[in-house]
Amino acid sequence: MHLFHLISKSAVTTCLIVLTLFSLRAQARQNKEINRRILVLFNTEQGGTYKLALAIASGIEKMEGTKAVLKQVPRIKPLQNEKNMAFSGIPYASIEDLTAYDGIAFGSPVHFGNMSADMRSFLDQSVAIWTARKLEGIPATVFMSAGSGAGREAAVLSFWNTLALHGMIIVPTGIMGNTPFGVVSIAGAAGAQRPSPGELHLAQLQGYALARVVKGCAPLHDASPSVQPAKNDIETRLKDLGITLPEAPAPVGSYKTYKRTGNLILINQIALKAGHIEHPGMIDKEVTTEQARQATRQTLLNILAVLKDAAGGDLNKVKQAVQLTGYFYTPAGYSQHAALMNEASDLLVAIFGEKGLHTRATVGASSLPMNSAVEIQAIFELE
Repeated sequence: MHLFHLISKSAVTTCLIVLTLFSLRAQARQNKEINRRILVLFNTEQGGTYKLALAIASGIEKMEGTKAVLKQVPRIKPLQNEKNMAFSGIPYASIEDLTAYDGIAFGSPVHFGNMSADMRSFLDQSVAIWTARKLEGIPATVFMSAGSGAGREAAVLSFWNTLALHGMIIVPTGIMGNTPFGVVSIAGAAGAQRPSPGELHLAQLQGYALARVVKGCAPLHDASPSVQPAKNDIETRLKDLGITLPEAPAPVGSYKTYKRTGNLILINQIALKAGHIEHPGMIDKEVTTEQARQATRQTLLNILAVLKDAAGGDLNKVKQAVQLTGYFYTPAGYSQHAALMNEASDLLVAIFGEKGLHTRATVGASSLPMNSAVEIQAIFELE
């Protein structure tokens, strides 16, 4: 009898342990499911897009296990009386915030059949995120607020181009929206509520649809290894971009092609290609804007060829780009130096990702060595 009681107590204890483990695992799964955070990122001036954002967030949170986080896009120009607006307490986002969420809803006013300038400026800062492929497979949707409604579908699609380039999963509204691409609020008659109750309801449905896709994709994101390319493999990145570095130009005087001081590498190059200046002459007179961009690109490639030599043949040793200074052979009154220099800056970031972000200066010059249209000074830091 005593033995029977011992066996019974042992069996009960075992069952309790099994049930406890099962409960803990179930609780862990439940906690994991709750951690689906969706960013509702919006730009607004009069508050219409903000009201849609609230409706989107409400729809998101109707899906169990998802949480909406509202943030604003930083403004190019401060908004008068913003402190008195209902949305004044919503924090501003940084571009890095885009990578911290399981899904994103983008909201903007319609400006001439496009997104707002504030939103465009913000998304234009995502080059490093794009090259690192950090938004691939992340669900996204778009909602907008319009005046007359003219160009509203084109405006939503202006978002889609950028989201598609990032490899995001675009969630449309289909038959449930007032456009098949995303909900767009239209200005009503004077004194009428805007957005209308119907538009707010559609926005809520759109938020729920986004949350449903986020939840559906969650197991895949949890189980799949990162699809980001190896961060150290610069040679692979160059190959993917179709770039072959030239031979490092040899010095033609009593100087070195680079100088190392500590871990800093200082380099100066012009638009030499195969021993000749590419597109020589004054920009806007003898050299077109497109030719000037090509010369700028060639100059940066020369710099990278020298940098590779300085790094012992391994560009993976580059810790960061520090500074670029571009000199452009231009006539008096020319003002597009920065636009030309973007060719070098964007290429550097495309190759090195976040390590390629740098400070920059652009200068107009009355002449440059060998009649080159471009000259660039660069500073890099090695590991």
